[in-house]
Amino acid sequence: MNRLRSKYMVFGLLWILFAVVFFAGCEKDTDGPMNVSDKDFSYDGEGFFAYARLDSGRAIHLSKDTLYLEMGKMWTFSNCALQGIHLKFVKSDSVLWITPKLTIHATAEDCPAPYYRPDTTLKLLLSSEQIAGIGMIKVKNDGDTALDSITLRRGDISKDTFYVYMDSSFADPHAYPLRTKDKKKGKAIPQILRVLDSLTPRVFYWRTMKSTCTHRVDMCKKTVADTVYPSSWNINDTNLVPVHYACADSDSVYCINSKWENDSTELGSVQERPDTIWHYSTYYTEKIPECGTYSSFAVSNYTLGGQVRFIRELFTPDKEESFCGPNSKKDWMVYNLSGNKMVVDSDTLAVLDSLSKIWKKATVAPDTLKEK
Repeated sequence: MNRLRSKYMVFGLLWILFAVVFFAGCEKDTDGPMNVSDKDFSYDGEGFFAYARLDSGRAIHLSKDTLYLEMGKMWTFSNCALQGIHLKFVKSDSVLWITPKLTIHATAEDCPAPYYRPDTTLKLLLSSEQIAGIGMIKVKNDGDTALDSITLRRGDISKDTFYVYMDSSFADPHAYPLRTKDKKKGKAIPQILRVLDSLTPRVFYWRTMKSTCTHRVDMCKKTVADTVYPSSWNINDTNLVPVHYACADSDSVYCINSKWENDSTELGSVQERPDTIWHYSTYYTEKIPECGTYSSFAVSNYTLGGQVRFIRELFTPDKEESFCGPNSKKDWMVYNLSGNKMVVDSDTLAVLDSLSKIWKKATVAPDTLKEK
């Protein structure tokens, strides 16, 4: 037994020695990471990119400010092959086109980098010669694809936060057109205008449904039927409307509200309930400096019977500014609060003329809340 055990131990040691010799024989001085290409590889050319944004998506760039060009999704062959970004400026009418060009130099050697497709932001200070006669800046890639644009203006931008009181009477469509007051202490202030656009007649169909009280809490000598109409109607179906009973000679409770039991097997005849959809729009209007516009516009606390909060950045042009807008009219801005967009004069002149006439004839809503 001992001889057999010794035999197996000797065999095991020989096997371990063989494995060590085998793997040692496979070792080479050239072991290590493999090259991604031949050691003499070299490439000089151009990369490309698929993303660009001007001034973080702002609506207006002031000519005296630094222009920020964000670039991303760049292909540069390898992590460290990007040698430079060269910008080409071309004027076309009143548009300044910016075309970035990526130059790359790649070799077999790789180097560490945070990610393969880098993003970068370029800071540009355009000269007066470059922006002379320019009203729009656009950026495109090597595939001639326009990626972003921004309006170029000469002037100043001021940011304001203010409130406009919107009376609860704005909830009544019969009162339209209705607007808030346009002056405060003799000075013009922004207003809210609501107008009726159209009416859509429709019909709901309904049938009465018997309802029995299962737990009476008051005895009445005489009861009267009370049709309990729903708060909302389904236009695609015949609505079942329960008929409850109440005491005829007092305001006492006849039945606990949760103890009515409806019986859909006992229905009345089909009846019609005419209804009308009131389509209306709400606008924010303001007198602005001639040829001014909004750089940004935001609304909050939009409730009836309270103060609506507005935050807007107003652009006021310099005397040398030759471009106008985008605005509604030269000195009047209209913002559609229902559609959350400016009403500009490019394709809505008829709408603006109509709104101007409606504004003059609109009733001024009560102003019972002290404004901030």
